[in-house]
Amino acid sequence: MRYAIVIEKAEGNFSAYVPDLPGCVATGATVEETESQIREAIEFHLDGMREDGIAIPQPASRVEYVDIAA
Repeated sequence: MRYAIVIEKAEGNFSAYVPDLPGCVATGATVEETESQIREAIEFHLDGMREDGIAIPQPASRVEYVDIAA
């Protein structure tokens, strides 16, 4: 599966979340570390859902960029 992630700059680090998996979050000192951490968080989150008998949601979010004239 391929889930969309959002990585945001925070005050002293970066944070990430997965729109299709509420509660699945991670942080890191760099974008690269944050991406690695959210990948692990997704795997952990999905494992927990399976253990609890909760249906795994199919990825549904899309990420697009739009250009805006400044």
